Amino acid sequence: MGADVHKGEDRNGDRPSGGGDRPSGDAERLSGGGDAAPAGDAVPAGGDEPVADHEYLSLERELTFLLRRARANQGEMAREVHPDLESAAYGLLVRLEEYGRQRATELAAYIGVGKATMSRQLRALEDLGLIAREPDPADGRAWLVDLTDEGRRRVTHVREARRARYVTQLSHWDRREVAELARLLQQLNGVIGK
Repeated sequence: MGADVHKGEDRNGDRPSGGGDRPSGDAERLSGGGDAAPAGDAVPAGGDEPVADHEYLSLERELTFLLRRARANQGEMAREVHPDLESAAYGLLVRLEEYGRQRATELAAYIGVGKATMSRQLRALEDLGLIAREPDPADGRAWLVDLTDEGRRRVTHVREARRARYVTQLSHWDRREVAELARLLQQLNGVIGK
């Protein structure tokens, strides 16, 4: 009977929901079409029933792959800004480039670290000449943090190079697909952040 089963059909000849051995066209476009393992029904170890939540397992696999690549890319971008820059501090620089001067406590809340960790990271960035701190005129106990001119130049240069790389890598995508992926990732980040 196994020889009579068509690819993408179960033993009863029905197509599984979410169907087939390959991701849907949308999933294939979003994943780049070649890096992901086939998204067909997974069979759990020790059983022969398909996993009902294969869409969520596929999501987990793709996010794990994406996050692994993102961590590596963040490290590369940090080193491009400054050879001694810690990977984790790169996000602080990007936040300051996008939103301008902020209190250290706001940065700590955004990144999700405590005051001591934030203070250490800011001190390291200051030592590298990438940021400057000044007392907050509205609250003498607080500090405002901003990029130095050199810090802004370096971060802007790295981000522009990265954007150019995305444009090249995704040149076969329609801009609406890029916008939709960004929208879905923002939506996912909002849910995961709760």
